[in-house]
This record gives sequence, C-alpha cells and structure tokens, in this order.
Amino acid sequence: MPVRRLVHPARPASDDSPSVPAPRDGASADRGKPSAPTGGPGLRRDIQGLRAVAVSLVVLSHSGVPHVAGGYIGVDVFFVISGFLITSLMLREWTREGRISLGRFYARRALRLLPASTLVVLATLAGSWLFLGPLRFADYAKDAIASAWYVVNFRLAEAGTDYFNADVPPSPFQHFWSLAVEEQFYLIWPIVLIVALKLFRRRVLLAIPLLALAAGSFALNLHLTETSPSWAYFGSQGRIWELAVGALLALAAHRLDDIPRPVAAALSWAGLAAIAYAAVAFDESTPFPGHHAVIPVAGAAAVLAGGAAAGRYGAGALLSLRPAVWIGGISYAWYLWHWPLILIVPAAAGFGEHDGPLRLIAALGGIVLAWGTLHLVENPMRFHRAFKTRARRGLSLGLGLSAAAAAAAVLAAQFPPALSSGTARPDTKETIASASDPRAALTELLGQPVEKLPSNLTPSMRDTAYKRSAVYTDDCALEMTDKVQTQPCLYGDRTADRSVVLFGDSHVAQWFPALDAIARKHHWRLYSFTKNACKISQITIEWQGGPYSSCDDWRAVTLDRIRELEPELVITSSSNSAKLYGPGDMAEVWGRGQAETYRMLQQGGHTKVLTVLDTPWPKNNAVDCAVAHPDSLSDCARHRSSADPKPEVTEAIRAAAAAEDVTLIDPYDWICAPSGNCPVVVGNTMVYRDFGHLADGYVAALTPVVEDELLRLFGADLSRRPGG
Repeated sequence: MPVRRLVHPARPASDDSPSVPAPRDGASADRGKPSAPTGGPGLRRDIQGLRAVAVSLVVLSHSGVPHVAGGYIGVDVFFVISGFLITSLMLREWTREGRISLGRFYARRALRLLPASTLVVLATLAGSWLFLGPLRFADYAKDAIASAWYVVNFRLAEAGTDYFNADVPPSPFQHFWSLAVEEQFYLIWPIVLIVALKLFRRRVLLAIPLLALAAGSFALNLHLTETSPSWAYFGSQGRIWELAVGALLALAAHRLDDIPRPVAAALSWAGLAAIAYAAVAFDESTPFPGHHAVIPVAGAAAVLAGGAAAGRYGAGALLSLRPAVWIGGISYAWYLWHWPLILIVPAAAGFGEHDGPLRLIAALGGIVLAWGTLHLVENPMRFHRAFKTRARRGLSLGLGLSAAAAAAAVLAAQFPPALSSGTARPDTKETIASASDPRAALTELLGQPVEKLPSNLTPSMRDTAYKRSAVYTDDCALEMTDKVQTQPCLYGDRTADRSVVLFGDSHVAQWFPALDAIARKHHWRLYSFTKNACKISQITIEWQGGPYSSCDDWRAVTLDRIRELEPELVITSSSNSAKLYGPGDMAEVWGRGQAETYRMLQQGGHTKVLTVLDTPWPKNNAVDCAVAHPDSLSDCARHRSSADPKPEVTEAIRAAAAAEDVTLIDPYDWICAPSGNCPVVVGNTMVYRDFGHLADGYVAALTPVVEDELLRLFGADLSRRPGG
C-alpha cells in the first residue's frame, strides 16, 4: 500500500539583519538597525530578497501551483540565512563588548518571534474549532500546545512514523515545526560559540566545533532519510547542519568582500539557479532532506557569499528590487499565516477537497494579514521601550505568551466542536448477532441507506479513527523498517491444540477482532504475523524509491516460522495496491509470486490455506469524509465496480489460488449492498476507520458472518478440507 509523502511546510528566517560585509557599488550593510519591510539604511537588501524568493516558493508549493512542487526547499534556504545572520549578530556583539549576553540573546528571540506566533496560534485554534471539524480537534489542540513550546517537530516526527497516518489531513499547526527546529539549534549554538571564542583566539579555529556539529548532523540526516523519513524531515538532529552552514559562512564573513567581483557575481547567480532548480525538479517523491538538501543549502550559501562582493552584476540586482525587499520584510508573518489559511479557508467556504485555486487565493490573502501583524503586533512589541534594555522583561513576556497560547489550547480541548447527527439507527452488532441467519441480516442492513450520521454511532467516530486492536497495541503489526517479530503475538485460546495463523499486511490484520473472538470460542490458538504494506507474494515492491527489502526479509523469516509451527490453517490477505520494484507486468509477477508462497505454505500437506481477497476501498479517508458530510453520507459512498484499485492483481490472485488449491473468500458482499453501493456507515457503525481499512467495530459486528463461513469451509475442529 503506498504511503503518501509528508507535507513539507517550511518557515522563513525571523531575525534582524546584523552587520555584514557591505556590498560594492554603494549598497549598504546593516548597522544594527531593525529590519523594515522596505529595507532601511544599513539593510542588506539582497538577503531580504532571498527571503522573498524562499517564502514565495513555499507558498506556491503548498498552494498546489504546478511546476513548483519542490518549493518546500524554502525551509533549507531559511535555515542557512538564519544561521548566517544570527551567528554574525553574536560575533559582532563579542567584538564590540567582549562578551555575548545569553539573556539579551534569548530576549531578542522571544520579542521577535512570540508576539506574532502567539497571535497565529490563537487564530488557528479558533479557525480549527469552527471549520475543521471535531474529529481531529483534540490532536490540533495538542499541536497548538507543542507549537507554543517549540517541540511540535518531535510530535510530527513521531506521528509520521505511523503507517496509518498516510492519509490523515495535515495539521494547521504543522508549519511551526521549523520554528521549533531553529530554536532547538539556538539552545545549544550560542553556548558552543561562547566556549569556542574563549578557547580559540583565531577565528578559523572557531569552525572546529561547528564542523563537527555539521558533519554529525549531516551523517544522521542521510541515515534517517533512509530509515525514518519523518524524523529526517522534522527532527532537529538531522537539520542542524543546514543552520551550521550559514554559521560557518558567518565565520568567514570578513573575507567575503575579497572575492573577485566576477567570481562573486557568478557565484550568486549560480546559487539562485540551484535554488530554482531544486524547487522545479523536486517533488513529494524526492527522498528529503538526504543528499538532495545539499542543492538548496549550497545555493543559499552561494547567494549569501557572492552577494557581498558581486556588485550590480550579481543576483543582488534582482533580489534587491523593491517588491522583493518588501516581501522579505513581511516573510516571517506571511509564512505564519499562509498555511492555516490554505487549510481553513477552503473548509470554511465549503469547498472540501475541490478547493482548486482557493488555496492560492487564501495564501495570497495572508500578505495583508502579514503586513498588519508586522506593524500592529511585531514591531510595537519588539521595539517598545519597556523591553529595550531589560532582557528579563523580554524573557518574561515570551514565557507568558507561550503559556497563554498553551493554556488556550488546553481550555479549547475541553469544549470540542459537536458532530452533527441524525436519528438512531439499528445496532449493527446486536442485529447480526441475534439473527438466525447473520448473513441475511447483514444483507438487509446493507440495503438500508444511511444518509445522516446516526445519533447512536457505535463505536464513536473518534474511537473508530484512533483506537486499535491488540495486534497494534501489542506491537504485533510490524512497521515498515522492522524485519523480525519480537513479540509472541499469540491470541485466541492459548492452551488449545489447533492453530490458526494470520499472515500478510494490515489488510489481514484488520480481520483480527472477528478472528480472535472466533478462535477463543472454538479453542484455536491464533498467531498474528503481519507487517505493514508487506505482501505475501514473492515479489519486491517499491518503498521510498527503492526496494522494500525489509518486507522480503520478514517474509522469508516468517514463512520458515509458519512451517515450523505446522498450523491447521493459514489465513492470508494483502492490500493489492503497490508498485512493483523493477521491470515486469505487475499482475503477472504478483500472481506467480503468490502461487510460490502458497506452495511453500502447503508443503507437507498438513496446513490448509485460506485467502481473503482485498476489501473494497472507499473514495478517501472515510472518517474524515463522514465528518465533513454528516448529513449526506452518500457523498462518501462508492460503487463496488470502482472500489478495487488493481482488479488485474485480484484476478491474478484468484488464478494462483485456483492453481494451488487454495480456498478464497471474497468479502465484497459483506461490505457492499446488492445494488453495488459500498456505504461508509451500516446500521449504527462506521465501515472504515481510514482510507482503506475496515473499522474494528464493523469487523467485530461481522463476527457471526465470518464464523459461519469458516465453519462451513473447515469445520469447528479445522479438519474439513473445502471441496474434499
């Protein structure tokens, strides 16, 4: 099953421009004055213009504008700018005063960042409550708290490792991740710099600790991009090297003006071209950061280095144009506003998934809010006389703002928005369980359309979306990188003589609630051997642009273990949605590999094999669709004729099963009505929990239906052979 790439929100640099080498031809360098939207005296305008390029790329990418899908690389540009400017600021303070005041440093950070970010956190929290629905609001409130305390990147990294979050809508607070990364870097870098300044007299030696930090972070980035993409993207440990590149450049800032003008001009244009190339060439399928991040990072460093000496022929001629400088001045506030606007405005307008150009219009509207935020919130707080010389006051204000934002989120979580619902519907589980013919009762329920969410929805929508069966809570459903199952994963009647094995990916694990109940009732041991997105067919599928090797390794080990157990029955199933790694026809290769696995399982003649074909897929994430359309659930339904993403693979599995004398169950009639309609609600129960998995509550309700079918095929003692 394909895993969707993480969304790539970024954050622009947010700091004052310090004194930097003065560009030639009269362009001024900053003399410690605050950054202004249009660039005042002493402001290095090309850096403001570079900020404008970066934030514009990010906004265009997030708005879905074609041909700039890689605009998320703006975050890398901003990290380099920030490392360069902040390190230059600290070096200037050391030169001027012989010391770096940590209190003043963090007070400046708090006054620069927190007034605007607190405003956006509160506004986004309100917009989420009003327009983004009740299902995810508790998560959004937690994201708001994490954003207020600069740890949201860790929360997002951990959530990104969950295979079942693949189609969960992105958080409106997701863009705060890079703010968190940056502040985590600045918790350690000023201290490291102060120690280095006291130990080393020569500036060149100051690079030693920074190079060590950058090298370690870059190596970790390469490793995490391969093994844990969400931690590579959101984790600070694999991003520090990007800020360190800017800091290293700041250590050499006094030499940048010595670069020959033609070389500096070419360097600045080459850097800008590298940034443009990455924005156009990269997309969501690009493994990132990894080694790909070197291109925008090096490009940003080249623009910064060359801009000091390039003169009128360098990229600064373009970057210093008044519109670019103006956008650079509001880039921090624009970034803060653009992402929540992209998510909330289409939802408020009722566009749902069909938001089209409204995303871009909403993001561009953030320019107005950014200008107002700069002049009415940011600058009045930053430059107020009460904080000018009193670092303690600035720090107290910062802590107070973070605490206020977090407290507002905690309070809001206590009063989540209500979910609209209709009348009560028949209890699905009770109706099927009490029927003399469970299959007929299910068919009757499927034929009764449910247009509005039942007032007695059971389990609740949140439990449907978030609660998991024991297979998941016991760590018996292996993650993508796992190769060996370390837990016993034994269920049913653990003292029984007869054994049943579940073998496959999450689409066999979804049947666990019913099979565990049946196994306990009929005294079967039930082993669960499942791994997310790993097919039982002897094929190698693609994951993250390469072979899903951990799946191949796990399959081989698991097959050996199953043959050692010699169970009476192996129940297999897999999602039939995947991409073949390497050449060949998908259906043909899959069918051949499926038959090979069947032969391996049935060697010796003791073990019987049952394959449950893949279940029909909903249009999209069913719970989010039901929350968005609580009064028109038919908008979320799908016809069975279009519910199989790979019908040719299904036919190949059928053929392999017929060739190897394997029993098949087609579950479509348990999920779709005789009319062909596959609803998202049957009776009072959600059918799906996400974008492609049956809800635990619905599977539990199907227990009598599944039980009757298994007993018909194999008997209560599992001795019967279908067709024998």
